Amino acid sequence: MKVLVTGTRGFPGVQGGVETHCEQLYPRLARLGCRVGVFRRKPYLPEPRQRTYRGVRFLDLWCPRVPCLEAFVHTLASVVLAGLRRTDLLHVHSVGPGLCVPIARLLGMKVVLTVQGADYERKKWGPLARAMLRLGERLGARNANRTIAVSQHVQELLHRRHGIKAACIPNGVDVPSFPASSRCLAKWGLEPGRYVLAIGRLEPGKGFDELIDAFSGLQVDWKLAIAGRADHPSTYSRDLEARVGRAERVVLTGFVQGEELAQLYAHCGLFVLPSHHEGLPIALLEALSYGCSVLASDIPANRAVPLRPDRYFEMGSAEDLREKAAGWMERGISEEEKQQNLRLLREHYDWDVVVRRTLDVYREVVGGNG
Repeated sequence: MKVLVTGTRGFPGVQGGVETHCEQLYPRLARLGCRVGVFRRKPYLPEPRQRTYRGVRFLDLWCPRVPCLEAFVHTLASVVLAGLRRTDLLHVHSVGPGLCVPIARLLGMKVVLTVQGADYERKKWGPLARAMLRLGERLGARNANRTIAVSQHVQELLHRRHGIKAACIPNGVDVPSFPASSRCLAKWGLEPGRYVLAIGRLEPGKGFDELIDAFSGLQVDWKLAIAGRADHPSTYSRDLEARVGRAERVVLTGFVQGEELAQLYAHCGLFVLPSHHEGLPIALLEALSYGCSVLASDIPANRAVPLRPDRYFEMGSAEDLREKAAGWMERGISEEEKQQNLRLLREHYDWDVVVRRTLDVYREVVGGNG
């Protein structure tokens, strides 16, 4: 089966939940016999650019690095080229690129759309961008041959708004071996077990400003490490960076991957996900896979990962976050809870299961039943 993919910035080594999802999904589909080609956005790719990765071919296209234009322009170009290449199936990720699904159908392609979440709810978007994202969700969901939702919450949203029954296939996670070393921590002034970790893009809605507020009010000798960067520098990201520069116990690591990321997860004393909006957060699943003590905002996407109730705090409340973080920094996590979390991951978020269910959707669509 020949599959072309668009709606992602690309991989490997590109920041983002969709990008991590694609990096794990498509090499596995390639191993199962799919001929996978992924359209990537050139401005996000490290040099030198790879032509292939673990059996996946890359088709790299220029796009304007402008938040409101890049996804649409890149996806439109991808759809046109995919039509010329006579692919068996086009897999589109996210509701913004969903604007181009009707065009792909007009060009005769069979299309699967994956919806990671209601992106128009993100604080970073203005009224016009939100309207276009809503339209992308509507056009994508109603015109794709089949739609995949990454959580039951997203599945219910699509059914309520558009009357479609999406397949619910979650993000996955690998359970890693625990890295023995902690040598990477020294360059950020971190000590094993004595720092709070948060991961994500530096953009409104990730809750990092509230996390800094909460942490600054704690009388502890721990540090707060925020791993990530802004894809598009903004007033918010510059203000956040300036604020961190004035703080004694807060560090920005920038975008981290590979062994450095593994060490940050494995040796943190507490992982916090303060987001206001998520689809199904891969960072939370990764933190659980490393046995981290976690604390997450009580949004539906985070609650879709069934942790014990006191592992959630009131979204947007620095006071509730501070109080619960202080408690978990003192208590840590028991071995029993770690094992319970690992069982949860193996039963519900195994990548091999995710891949097989995705391939079933592909076969349904290509076989004419989607």
